[in-house]
Amino acid sequence: MASSFHRNGAQRGSAKFDRPLKPRPRASSPSPGSAIRRPSSAARNDAVPGRVRVAVRLRPRNAEEEMADADFGDCVELQPELKRLKLRRNNWDSDTYEFDEVLTQSASQKRVYEVVAKPVVESVLDGYNGTVMAYGQTGTGKTFTLGQLGEGDTSSRGIMVRSMEDILADLSPDTDAVTVSYLQLYMETLQDLLNPANDNIPIVEDPRTGDVSLPGATIVEIRDQQSFLELLRIGEANRTAANTKMNTESSRSHAMLTVHIKRSVAESEDIVSSQNGDAPHLIKPSKPLVRKSKLVVVDLAGSERVHKSGSEGLMLEEAKSINLSLSSLGKCINALAENNAHVPFRDSKLTRMLRDSFGGTARTSLIVTIGPSPRHRGETSSTILFGQRAMKVENMLKIKEEFDYKSLSRKLEIQLDKLIAENERQHKAFEDDIEKINLEAQCRIVEVERSFANALEKEKLKCQMEYMGIVKELEQKLVLNQERHDCNADNGEGPAQSSADEVAEIKMLLETESNRRKAAEEEITHLKRKLGNYTQPEDGGGLEIAKLHNILEEEAHQKKKLEEEIIILRSQLLQANFETEQMRRCLEGGGSGSAFSTTDSSTAQVRHSQFKDAANGQKSSVATLFEQVGLQKILSLLESEDANVRIHAVKVVANLAAEEANQKRIVEAGGLTSLLMLLRRYEDETVRRVAAGAIANLAMNEANQELIMAEGGITLLSMAASDAEDPQTLRMVAGAIANLCGNDKILMTLRSQGGIKALLGIVRCGHPDVLSQVARGIANFAKCESRASNQGIKTGRSILIEDGALPWIVQNANNEAAPIRRHIELALCHLAQHEANAKDMISGGALWELVRISRDCSREDIRSLAHRTLSSITPFKSELRRLRVDY
Repeated sequence: MASSFHRNGAQRGSAKFDRPLKPRPRASSPSPGSAIRRPSSAARNDAVPGRVRVAVRLRPRNAEEEMADADFGDCVELQPELKRLKLRRNNWDSDTYEFDEVLTQSASQKRVYEVVAKPVVESVLDGYNGTVMAYGQTGTGKTFTLGQLGEGDTSSRGIMVRSMEDILADLSPDTDAVTVSYLQLYMETLQDLLNPANDNIPIVEDPRTGDVSLPGATIVEIRDQQSFLELLRIGEANRTAANTKMNTESSRSHAMLTVHIKRSVAESEDIVSSQNGDAPHLIKPSKPLVRKSKLVVVDLAGSERVHKSGSEGLMLEEAKSINLSLSSLGKCINALAENNAHVPFRDSKLTRMLRDSFGGTARTSLIVTIGPSPRHRGETSSTILFGQRAMKVENMLKIKEEFDYKSLSRKLEIQLDKLIAENERQHKAFEDDIEKINLEAQCRIVEVERSFANALEKEKLKCQMEYMGIVKELEQKLVLNQERHDCNADNGEGPAQSSADEVAEIKMLLETESNRRKAAEEEITHLKRKLGNYTQPEDGGGLEIAKLHNILEEEAHQKKKLEEEIIILRSQLLQANFETEQMRRCLEGGGSGSAFSTTDSSTAQVRHSQFKDAANGQKSSVATLFEQVGLQKILSLLESEDANVRIHAVKVVANLAAEEANQKRIVEAGGLTSLLMLLRRYEDETVRRVAAGAIANLAMNEANQELIMAEGGITLLSMAASDAEDPQTLRMVAGAIANLCGNDKILMTLRSQGGIKALLGIVRCGHPDVLSQVARGIANFAKCESRASNQGIKTGRSILIEDGALPWIVQNANNEAAPIRRHIELALCHLAQHEANAKDMISGGALWELVRISRDCSREDIRSLAHRTLSSITPFKSELRRLRVDY
């Protein structure tokens, strides 16, 4: 007999299906994307064989056995390393049996769960049905193994509690669902432990598939572990138990906990190849699937002998019913082990409900519990033989999947509602913008017309006054000439005499000029002679030459400064001459040409003297220059052909743009367009740097940001970012883009025109000031995105993550430079506020930076924001709980 059982155990050891069906990587955090990939149709339809796995657990001696069996040794000897046990017949003879696992008296509840139930739970999460069942004599620890709640000591938690903990950790609350029913089979009557009033539940079998359903059972949806523990307490309180000689709390019914799991799974996309062998180009869209599975945990009532348990009356009837149902279960297992054509499942309600667990499609693990006392050797032997027979039962595991058209329909309806709402919002915003633009345009037109009318009226009055003054002056000259002419006529002198006097006067002036020229030439010759003497100095002449050189260098430096001022004044003079010429043309019909020429000349001289006086003395400040010269004239110098004038003018505009009071006037005068033209046309590094700085100053105003985008400013800034190498230029460009990143209305335009890519490309410079501006821009963009997501305007992953910014953000989250680190920490907190970004942030290492920020950040507001985000986002909480990280 012993050898035959040993052979059965050896055959079990050589079986192929002792471990889980396939390795199953655990999800790092519950998320909609963590669903298991659906296998191909061929693999899904073919059943997978799986033998019933059996483990044996030995209960330690209790106090009664310590006293009664003190003179006797244990009847059971365990060999866990060989997965064997020996059942002694006497001191010299024993039977040897092999099981899948042999658990000693000191085996912990965690060890029992990992060996017996965890492979089944993982298969259930993969879509297979699973059963965990405990069988054994009364008082050997079946209920302790399966149903212990562990309220006082968490290490004593049983299989039911630990299974639900793993299930809840792996499921996503958004796409998956888990429900529970808890029943007992008492006296061949199926009763609801969650609703004791429901005490006669029928069993319904599907005639086509043979699946068993219980339409009257109470089903409760589980959201957290605490609610599940409360259900178990209710069920245990309603379960029938009694005091016998074998056990003070003996279960008088079979308890069955059923956990139903429903998971949404995306079917893999099928790629269709072309007929001519070219690369595949057609992709069949995925279909929504629902994968349904269940986990059944069965705590069988203990098998017992009436004369040992002392059962009488009702308890005797209970014992008969228990032994009858267990006998029926043994018959079914024997028939399955021997491959009989007929299996008597219908002999008992217990076997009808466990039809899927033995010989069906479920993955089944059985734990048989035994005691060490030699007084109960017969019951221990019967329990071991039951486990040996169960090891011969083969199940055919299958996955049950259905198309989830209802879920897809709901999802599409929600998406459609969002799109309709977004379309209506955009349409309303577009109409509001059009109305706003129309009002602004009308106001500006009215203002321009009023300004033009006032200017025209002032210019008209000015022209009339000048015209009247010129006419009066011409009349006075005419009267004076007339008097002189009359006087000459009275003296007998005529026009010829007057002309002769004038010619004589001119000759005298010419002779005087000739004499002066000769004197100047002689002076030059004298100076050249002296210069020749200085070129060959005697001893001690070198010191004088050095002094002269220093004086010449200072004079050259002063000359250079004066030339710069003269260039600016020359441009202003050209503008004044142009205005004078325009004035002359307006007044051209009122008098003789010579008179107006004289007037124009005098006017130009007056204006020239005014500009010259404004430029003398110390250099005027930017504000003074702005008031004296005028904005329009300064902007006109931006198009000068002289590089020095252009550089000086763009610096003046940049300084003016730094003051908020001047920005509106600069934009209205066309300064923004001129700056963008400089950024587009000129390759001079100084011009580009200062122009980018001026645009950055203007971009601080929200109204100017939209104008910059409308005139293609982000495209020009992106081009400058890719071409420039100077850190200061890149700092200005990054600052301008960072200011634009703070506007909610232009986020998508900013991204579509390459603003984010350009900002990330600037990090190649590595200069701390440049990286600080890049970090500020990323923080501004993340903040705007977060605000848009909270308002329902934007859904899905962050644009920053899609454009590849997350690795750089994580890399610089702990940068030594405080400005960079502060902006990056703020950006991480804003990105983490939305679950759509959680999966990428966990896989990219950002979760650890968030934990660090919540602990070590120097700023309390950022530290609080990080802690609040970790506590509110479900994927983060699940991942940290799985890794046992406190935050």
